[in-house]
Amino acid sequence: MSNFYEERATMIAAGDLQEFVPFGRDHCKHHPNALNLQLRQLQPASELWSSDGAAGLVGSLQEVTIHEKQKESWQLRKGVSEIGEEVDYDEELYVAGNMVIWSKGSKSQALAVYKAFTVDSPVQQALWCDFIISQDKSERDYSSDEVEKCICILQSSCINMHSIEGKDYIASLPFQVTSVWPTKYGLLFERSSSSHEVPPGPPREPLPTMFSMLHPLDEITPLVCKSGSLFGSSRVQYVVDHTMKIVFLDTDPSIVMTYDSVQGLHSVWALRRVKTEEENVVLKFSEQGGTPQNVATSSSLTAHLRSLSKGDSPVASPFQNYSSIHSQSRSTSSPSLHSRSPSISNMAALSRAHSPALGVHSFSGVQRFNLSSHNQSPKRHSISHSPNSNSNGSFLAPETEPIVPELCIDHLWTETITNIREKNSQASKVFITSDLCGQKFLCFLVESQLQLRCVKFQESNDKTQLIFGSVTNIQAKDAAPVEKIDTMLVLEGSGNLVLYTGVVRVGKVFIPGLPAPSLTMSNTMPRPSTPLDSVSTPNPLSKLLGSLDEAVLLSPVPELRDSSKLHDSLYNEDCTFQQLGTYIHSIRDPVCNRVTLELSNGSMVRITIPEIATSELVQTCLQAIKFILPKEIAVQMLVKWYSVHSAPGGPSYHSEWNLFVTCLMNMMGYNTDRLAWTRNFDFEGSLSPVIAPKKARPSETGSDDDWEYLLNSDYHQNVESHLLNRSLCLSPLEVSQVKDEDFSRNLSLDSSTLLFTHIPAVFFVLHLVYEELKLNTLMGEGIRSLVELLVQLARDLKLEAYVDHYYRDYPALVRTTGQVCTVDHGQTGFMHHPSFFTSEPPSIYQWVSSCLKGEGVPPYPYLPGICERSRLVVLSIALYILGDESSVSDEPSQYLSRISIAPQKSQAEQEENRFSFRHSTSVSSLAERLVVWMTNVGFTLRDLETLPFGIALPIRDAIYHCREQPASDWPEAVCLLIGRQDLSKQACEGNLPKGTSVLSSDVPSGTETEEEDDGMNDMNQEVMSLIWSEDLRVQDVRRLLQSAHPVRVNVVQYPELSDHEFIEEKENRLLQLCQRTMALPVGRGMFTLFSYHPVPTEPLPIPKLNLTGRAPPRNTTVDLNSGNIDVPPNMTSWASFHNGVAAGLKIAPASQIDSAWIVYNKPKHAELANEYAGFLMALGLNGHLTKLATLNIHDYLTKGHEMTSIGLLLGVSAAKLGTMDMSITRLLSIHIPALLPPTSTELDVPHNVQVAAVVGIGLIYQGTAHRHTAEVLLAEIGRPPGPEMEYCTDRESYSLAAGLALGMVCLGHGSNLIGMSDLNVPEQLYQYMVGGHRRFQAGMHREKHKSPSYQIKEGDTINVDVTCPGATLALAMIYLKTNNRSIADWLRAPDTMYLLDFVKPEFLLLRTLARCLILWDDILPNSKWVDSNVPQIIRENSISLSEIELPCSEDLNLETLSQAHVYIIAGACLSLGFRFAGSENLSAFNCLHKFAKDFMTYLSAPNASVTGPYNLETCLSVVLLSLAMVMAGSGNLKVLQLCRFLHMKTGGEMNYGFHLAHHMALGLLFLGGGRYSLSTSNSSIAALLCALYPHFPAHSTDNRYHLQALRHLYVLAAEPRLLVPVDVDTNTPCYALLEVTYKGTQWYEQTKEELMAPTLLPELHLLKQIKVKGPRYWELLIDLSKGTQHLKSILSKDGVLYVKLRAGQLSYKEDPMGWQSLLAQTVANRNSEARAFKPETISAFTSDPALLSFAEYFCKPTVNMGQNLRMDHSSCYTVVF
Repeated sequence: MSNFYEERATMIAAGDLQEFVPFGRDHCKHHPNALNLQLRQLQPASELWSSDGAAGLVGSLQEVTIHEKQKESWQLRKGVSEIGEEVDYDEELYVAGNMVIWSKGSKSQALAVYKAFTVDSPVQQALWCDFIISQDKSERDYSSDEVEKCICILQSSCINMHSIEGKDYIASLPFQVTSVWPTKYGLLFERSSSSHEVPPGPPREPLPTMFSMLHPLDEITPLVCKSGSLFGSSRVQYVVDHTMKIVFLDTDPSIVMTYDSVQGLHSVWALRRVKTEEENVVLKFSEQGGTPQNVATSSSLTAHLRSLSKGDSPVASPFQNYSSIHSQSRSTSSPSLHSRSPSISNMAALSRAHSPALGVHSFSGVQRFNLSSHNQSPKRHSISHSPNSNSNGSFLAPETEPIVPELCIDHLWTETITNIREKNSQASKVFITSDLCGQKFLCFLVESQLQLRCVKFQESNDKTQLIFGSVTNIQAKDAAPVEKIDTMLVLEGSGNLVLYTGVVRVGKVFIPGLPAPSLTMSNTMPRPSTPLDSVSTPNPLSKLLGSLDEAVLLSPVPELRDSSKLHDSLYNEDCTFQQLGTYIHSIRDPVCNRVTLELSNGSMVRITIPEIATSELVQTCLQAIKFILPKEIAVQMLVKWYSVHSAPGGPSYHSEWNLFVTCLMNMMGYNTDRLAWTRNFDFEGSLSPVIAPKKARPSETGSDDDWEYLLNSDYHQNVESHLLNRSLCLSPLEVSQVKDEDFSRNLSLDSSTLLFTHIPAVFFVLHLVYEELKLNTLMGEGIRSLVELLVQLARDLKLEAYVDHYYRDYPALVRTTGQVCTVDHGQTGFMHHPSFFTSEPPSIYQWVSSCLKGEGVPPYPYLPGICERSRLVVLSIALYILGDESSVSDEPSQYLSRISIAPQKSQAEQEENRFSFRHSTSVSSLAERLVVWMTNVGFTLRDLETLPFGIALPIRDAIYHCREQPASDWPEAVCLLIGRQDLSKQACEGNLPKGTSVLSSDVPSGTETEEEDDGMNDMNQEVMSLIWSEDLRVQDVRRLLQSAHPVRVNVVQYPELSDHEFIEEKENRLLQLCQRTMALPVGRGMFTLFSYHPVPTEPLPIPKLNLTGRAPPRNTTVDLNSGNIDVPPNMTSWASFHNGVAAGLKIAPASQIDSAWIVYNKPKHAELANEYAGFLMALGLNGHLTKLATLNIHDYLTKGHEMTSIGLLLGVSAAKLGTMDMSITRLLSIHIPALLPPTSTELDVPHNVQVAAVVGIGLIYQGTAHRHTAEVLLAEIGRPPGPEMEYCTDRESYSLAAGLALGMVCLGHGSNLIGMSDLNVPEQLYQYMVGGHRRFQAGMHREKHKSPSYQIKEGDTINVDVTCPGATLALAMIYLKTNNRSIADWLRAPDTMYLLDFVKPEFLLLRTLARCLILWDDILPNSKWVDSNVPQIIRENSISLSEIELPCSEDLNLETLSQAHVYIIAGACLSLGFRFAGSENLSAFNCLHKFAKDFMTYLSAPNASVTGPYNLETCLSVVLLSLAMVMAGSGNLKVLQLCRFLHMKTGGEMNYGFHLAHHMALGLLFLGGGRYSLSTSNSSIAALLCALYPHFPAHSTDNRYHLQALRHLYVLAAEPRLLVPVDVDTNTPCYALLEVTYKGTQWYEQTKEELMAPTLLPELHLLKQIKVKGPRYWELLIDLSKGTQHLKSILSKDGVLYVKLRAGQLSYKEDPMGWQSLLAQTVANRNSEARAFKPETISAFTSDPALLSFAEYFCKPTVNMGQNLRMDHSSCYTVVF
């Protein structure tokens, strides 16, 4: 260490000096607030605005009030960008008065205000804090939780928290807070201890002083501390010592530093979460303190805290009436305690702790804080049992549970007690800094003694605790850390600014522009290696480490030999700053490498401390050398380098390397001035004083040296060796050799220098850095520079192999002879040859080539953290070429040897474990492993491009393999690396929230405004035009389904009609047409299903239902309200309801909607209430109604509007499908008398609302087989009419609803109904179906049914006409798909005429349907199977409707037979529709289409009257619906034609119900605009049974047999199945060829089918895999055998599947036949190039065997072919393409 510190003090130049004014201060002036207005009155405007900077504001503040001045404060931190990446700018939080201003910088501009807050009372403190939003409190693993970034503003009585997302919280504080600290977990509060709170006497418990709050909605809980005692037993208690103040808190590591004001000592504690056993210790009754007396006290404390937090804001001391409560606590009058809280804050209702799941601790009573009883004195006081302590019984009030502490502090370290300590030595500033070698120090500044105390600490080996070492004192007035370069700035008492790293002094900081202290004074200073040091290790530490060896203790920095001199010099220095008037007063706001200096005149400047090195090469070399040297030497080396590098007027970027080499060689003992190649370094004139202490002034005349310099230059030598030189016979110039001999004689190394002994180690790591740089093609220049240094060292160390290695790499740079510096043999002994040093140079290229040849190779040495590229290359080659999968696992690899300072295995041992080769797995899976591993390590395409080509080849090969056949579920980064943007975009979309849609339908606004909104504008035209590209069927559907325009009323006026009669005629015709118009909205809802994302600031547009008409030729308006004809009352109420549902169903489930928006849509006019009711139901069906607040639901129901109740009850139930949600069950039960207790008051609930509520119960309990619900519903199917006209009207729909609900509850459970065998469900249902005696009414409701109805005489038999439909469908749903033959036989149609007469023909439809649904697997898609359902007697005797003559028969009722026939066939067709719903099964379609045609012909047949046109119309509608179910979403043209034909029929039997059915069929056909299809899952079938119940309403208000609102439940069966390929480059939908593979089933083998997407996929459970086929697009495979989740998420987000065109291909739209691809164009043109085209090259462009063989045979000119056979080959080429 001889010449380590030069005699002169080194100076470090600070750069980038700027004046600093907190940004918020300026903004504050312009911010409108009360303070500002006061200023304006007091001061003329000119003066106010002209005053600049600090003085201005402070001046103006002084005039307002005295104490406003010290309120200004600010803090800076490193900028955090929104994305969370590191950014290099500051953020500032500025507080003044009631304002907090948060400003952010950015990469380019200066600070700008990010947010400004104004609060009601003066801000005491503002801070940033990150709260953890934990998903589950019981789990102790908090790593995965998301963080809510907040800003917290402390006022005197409350604290406001504002998160970045925009959530605002206010928590009231139950006590006064001195300060708030942000921790890793949440906030930490210090309670201010008031003056008169004395340490309490024996009977009283002290109150906690520190509290924590982990989330704004959590309670404030006391902090627990755990301190080790002498005997190793630690005790846990609340922090109650009010002499302990927090002075510092850090999040990483999570520690707290406190100061004990009595003892005058600082302590450090670790802050962590409480463990459960510690919670219990604190909360339990401890043996000493378990008296009832104690209970009373702590409970009174809780009660007091409670009452405070409930709204009494504390005035002086929060606990001043503590004693009064205490006295109360002895008496037994508990009520008075709790009655003191006048108001309950709203926050309590929000508290997260109040949810029932979190009441983990089942403690009885108010025992919230059970403080373990101890005082400050070490002796425990025994607590006297007072005789009247019987109050424990009365106090355990059940309303509060104990406050569970959440954070705990563990004692780590306390500083040692010294005699000279003064009382007020509290640290004014504390920070953590680390030195250049990563050792950490906790530094705290004690201003009263002008001391900075630095404590060294490190993590224990198991990472669980921190071990603190020795304390070092540095004399300082102020200090601040410079994080970015691991140093700290210290302001000495003399006013000098000095840079330290850890406790090692680097040098003074020279600030350009500030007067510098004169350089003369520093000569008196000694040369310190470190400042003064108190070596005493503190007591607690030695106890902690008592068991360990002394060696483990951190070595304290050696003490100075001559410390007295240092003391003198520090105080007696010539204080130049003070004399000049402006000196540095303090240092503040360090961020990265920027700090602010406060000057004595009040202004501030911000300076930047230079970085350690700017060029990448120097940084890497420094890191490597630092890694290999012992810590002390490494610090000294870095300090030396830093002081050289950062001297005033330091080097520019280019000469940094030369400076580094010079500095390094000097430290190794070289004399760089006399070494030829370092002597010529050009420092661009900026020679640092350290290197050239004296530079002579250049003389005007020049000297001989200049000539020598020229002759020695590289240029001269290149010219000399040039060939031209020899041919011209120029004799080489003689350089005077005298100088060189002079050099070579004296060049020996100085062995006393710092790095001399470590030369071999340094050389070896620099060699490894050289090998690492070879793997980066961008570092070529750096390699050349490094080689020169390495060659010199290798020669001097006499390492021939290395010199040879460099010569082979760079023959031009390495000269065969060069200057050698001799190293004495005596000195060689001092050199430390490390164990990892090899005589053969490690070479990465050689290693790779040996691998490829298959030879065994020793492990490659690497430096962790520095040679990462070498490691990557070695491991990837090992994985991919050698096929060793374990190479990339986490354990130490056998291919690499880590270099460390510790001694390693000997060379011989290492040679033994050469590794052998083995190929374990296929290449493709290895490629996959490699690519996935490389992205995990963070390897990107840019890295790949900088690898040398040969090295990158195996990696590129692996990427090529992966690109061909990637897996669909790879993460985004992997897909980017293999160049599949389509996949990476897919992966990226997968992580987005659902709300953002790629295929947004932006309709230009101009087109739609003129015509009225028909509710179908938001469909995605782009995708629909791809699906149905040949025709305009979508426009046609839109025309058929629109209900917003007037209809055409075409009536011819016959001569005999008077005008008045003609007007009536027109209005009657309009009334007929309106039946159709009112039925349209249900179909429109299907067509526009989930196609729109609403704007949250605008209400949802609901198209109006237009019931007017226009009569040609004069286009006169026809209106129903003219009073000429009778219009049924309330005719439009249900139509409006359906219209509202249709509008609401446009909203996609992924939209962002909240409760406020739903309420915002509520119409002002009462006549629109029905539409709003429908809108509410729709929101339930698409899942948004769960967001509606319970308060609003209650609000709507109390209005008593029937429709609103129906919509709301059905909507809420659908939204909570199958969840058994208790709150919704309660809601529904109020509307169902049967679910209320028998004694409850009878509520007058409208009948339709009861029906809706019963179906709602079915939806909520779907598939749960809940016994009580099933029992009630079973009884409700046969509910008899009551005595006073209750339950007498529309009984059929109620019974049906109960049956459907029962079926849903027990859906598909079949005979496995657990615990219901005593209910005899199937038998009871059978009885309801066929009739018989009514059973005795069991259960609690038998009272209600004692007296029969006075109106309806049913006797004691079951009314089958009422109960049959519900019971039949209930059986069908309970035994759905169970193939239970015995139940199915009950449902068989009767096969004798006698029995047929007992069954209503339309019930036969339901029975056939039910039977087929139970025998699910027997359904076959052909007409033969349909006919097989018809009993023999009907088949033999039924008439063919085309015959003219009717056969007469006595014993056969032809009418019954023909009606039974058509209904049975319709039932079988409907079951076919359910079985193949959404499958587009061709044979099912053909079969159903045939029957539909048949029914259409029957209708026009002469003897249709026998069957009855009504029955035929019903059957036709049922068959049409079945057809639409099979073809759902496909938009099939034949079905569309049928629907269109039926749309035009408006007269005759066509009533509202049939129109409803036909347009529902049309809607199903285009479900969701072709994006949705139907599912055949059990719950879907249940929903479709409700929606498509085959009895249609006769008119628009008819709910007798079936509640119309249930028609919309089809939504629960719809599922998105459209797959839309989107070209990733243009972001537009396109066509792509898919190959869909079906799993094998009992009906067919595993098959493949080709589809052209966009297309509806079959149901996912039927599929094995889906593949995007080439050749135009890159292949992509979605494997469904692993699970369908990935594909489901794609389909739910509009089905967007990204695809990527291959090079040279066009999309199918632009080039349908593939005749315009690049290859086709090249060859097809009849030009000379095409003729010169060689047939062999065709294989490069196509792999089609047909083309290849054609080229082989026809395009090759053969030699022996006759002249007459010679074809024109170019024409053959044209044939090829």
